[in-house]
Amino acid sequence: MTPEDAAAPEAAEVPPSKTTGAAYAFGRFVVAPLARMIYRPHVEGRDLVPRTGAVIFASNHLSFIDSVAIPIAAPRPVHFLAKSSYFESWASRQFFSAIGAIPVERGAGQAALDALEQQRRILADGRAVALYPEGTRSLDGRLYKGRTGVAFLALETGAPVVPVGLIGTDAVMPVGARFPTLRQRVTVRFGAPLDLSAHGPASSGRARRTATDEIMAAIHALSGQELAGAYNEVPASHPIERIKQVLPHERR
Repeated sequence: MTPEDAAAPEAAEVPPSKTTGAAYAFGRFVVAPLARMIYRPHVEGRDLVPRTGAVIFASNHLSFIDSVAIPIAAPRPVHFLAKSSYFESWASRQFFSAIGAIPVERGAGQAALDALEQQRRILADGRAVALYPEGTRSLDGRLYKGRTGVAFLALETGAPVVPVGLIGTDAVMPVGARFPTLRQRVTVRFGAPLDLSAHGPASSGRARRTATDEIMAAIHALSGQELAGAYNEVPASHPIERIKQVLPHERR
């Protein structure tokens, strides 16, 4: 696949939804072109992305700027969920709104259900949402096993999944860095959309697992990362959590 020039004309640009707001429109049509000019990302497979209708972008996760790289490279507006604390100050709120972030309370229980409902609404509106099946950033550069939440959302809504392989975002902005560097370039690879319906209904744990494995295989083909063969678990804070992590169960 030949890399496409990220600064190519956006003739087929899909306009943002009326509900995305002025900040996002400004980010999409002013900030994004400026960022492409400064960082000159390699973008591949833009022509594979559906230009209309609900779409789930499923990507590997290496850096904080992954959620900036995908909206900048995509040929259509993309939204993702971000911690509500990022929206507390005016400047932070404007920045995250400009890159398509939607505030959500992080956590389990009702917070997780509310986040899922927000994602459903985005897709029901015919828009695109970006998610990370690994759950959290890979600190060692390897690709970890996918959790089944992305597959559940795809099977429940019928939205196709576009796999994304990000390369070099961890070099542009490593964990702990305050600002990205201009010395490195990022590669964003979009794969062909995946129709996961053949795996079965969202209510089936087997269907969710096999659909997730298909998504992760597609991401791996694009990113070329070493496979970790395990889940990217947050370090357990007490013995009960450590026991839960080693017991076999489905990671949502």
